[in-house]
Amino acid sequence: MRRYWITMGIRMACFALTVLVTPYGWYTWVFAAAAAVLPYIAVVFANAVSPTSTAPAESPVQEIASAAPASATVAPDAEPTVITIRERPAPSDPAEDT
Repeated sequence: MRRYWITMGIRMACFALTVLVTPYGWYTWVFAAAAAVLPYIAVVFANAVSPTSTAPAESPVQEIASAAPASATVAPDAEPTVITIRERPAPSDPAEDT
């Protein structure tokens, strides 16, 4: 963020120098070009920062050792509960058809 504001401050100075410095000459074009290009450079610098810290990669093999809750244990031979939902079209109301 700091680099962005510094670059934009330089851009404002170049813009002011473009308008205020007389007599106009080749340096006026340099100030004008800098005032036109610096916003792009400021945005690129602002977006091109490296992350400050990255979390280390976790091993997919690691497991947390904890006991399973007693209520969640299921006997291996028990059948799972299956819920089936069947939709039927709603009965049509004869009064709505007219």
